[in-house]
Amino acid sequence: MKELPVISVSREHKDRLFNFIFGRPENKKWTLSLYNAVNGSSYEDETEIEFNTLEEYLYVHMKNDTSFLFVGYLSLYEHQSTYNPNMPLRMMQYISAVYDGYISSNDLDKYGEELLQIPTPKLVVFYNGTKDEPDEKILKLSDSFSESTRKNADIEVKVRMININYGRNKELMEACRPLYEYSWFIQTIRELRKRLKDIGEATGKALTVMPDDFILKPFLVEHMAEVSNMLSEELQELNAKQLIARANFKKGENKGKKEGITSVNNLYAWLYSQNREADVKRATLDPEYLESLLEDYDFVHNNDD
Repeated sequence: MKELPVISVSREHKDRLFNFIFGRPENKKWTLSLYNAVNGSSYEDETEIEFNTLEEYLYVHMKNDTSFLFVGYLSLYEHQSTYNPNMPLRMMQYISAVYDGYISSNDLDKYGEELLQIPTPKLVVFYNGTKDEPDEKILKLSDSFSESTRKNADIEVKVRMININYGRNKELMEACRPLYEYSWFIQTIRELRKRLKDIGEATGKALTVMPDDFILKPFLVEHMAEVSNMLSEELQELNAKQLIARANFKKGENKGKKEGITSVNNLYAWLYSQNREADVKRATLDPEYLESLLEDYDFVHNNDD
């Protein structure tokens, strides 16, 4: 089997691989396959899918959502590589912005006397983190309310979290071949990275050993550099979150976690602009080095004037 080249990583793409596969107009067949598997349906016309993902709505650093209209439903699919119990709150905020766009683009009057007909929301999180989670669970916004007031709440948001790690949710994987192949690909990269530190090399090796009859293979090979980009960005974001969480734990502080993640993302963006990719790689593995870089970054930007 011919070896694929080691991939050099550039920094132009900020999407996640999951959304790159299932959220692109040219891949609507795969999106429909995923929709059918998730909803137990058997629709065949993928041309009816209308993507409406908010391009500028970034939660932290990378776009990890796919939103689309189909058969009267507004589906919001999120990919998460770490467990987040606050997804109902985040999705409520996101879906509100999507509805605003829907109302505006369809010239609807939400202040009028006529009852508006809007698409029914379907909120799904596809989880493939390393923390063990059940095949499926329902996250509720009301879990964020105090127990004493929860039963009197006038609003509820439910998010279906589906574990898509390799070997989980077998019926779902059988119903959606592209999802199975994506799960296999991520697991293969994880196994390879036990002996290969470079994510680009691991990605290339995984594509080499991927069976030739996999539906995703031609697409992934065609976009090798972009695929490696996304996986590298995801890994760096995950490492940054873990480093910050570890530092906060040691200090006994949860306050400032959000600001810390933002600072690390700003640091990485600045380092890339300075062609300092080697520093980024080292920082994702070395907490002390990351801290020293943050100090340098703060000094430079606080003394710009």
